Amino acid sequence: MNKTLVFQRVAILLIFGWVTGLSVASEPPLVTSLPSNQLEWTTTEEGVAFARLIGHRFEEPYMAMVQLPAGLISPPHTKTANMFGVVVSGTMVHSAVGANPGNEIRLPPGSFYKIPANLPHISKCVSEADCVTFLYQDGKFDFLPIEP
Repeated sequence: MNKTLVFQRVAILLIFGWVTGLSVASEPPLVTSLPSNQLEWTTTEEGVAFARLIGHRFEEPYMAMVQLPAGLISPPHTKTANMFGVVVSGTMVHSAVGANPGNEIRLPPGSFYKIPANLPHISKCVSEADCVTFLYQDGKFDFLPIEP
């Protein structure tokens, strides 16, 4: 048998063995489960609470649970990342600055919202109970107030 052919076969067997070894040695992905009573909440000066799920909100895209106090109305502001949310409890309203208040859409539990990056907007918790949302931002967190 030709030395080149033997070398190729040995190389293929070594690579196959290495790849097979990797698949056996690595652990399978695990399900991440975090019951609500194990969330670690941090509260801002304004009373908004964040519970980190994935990522670090001041450094990178992230997912978090967010709690807004009942009756909270944010000042007009923008964010430099797109925001995607699902209302878990309470009722929220998100509206673009300057939009007709008569066109506000109330978002009860189970509702989805997207606030595009750099869109001046106001967020409200309009229910008597606090509002909790699941939030994903495709960039780091910021809150840039709009001057009136």
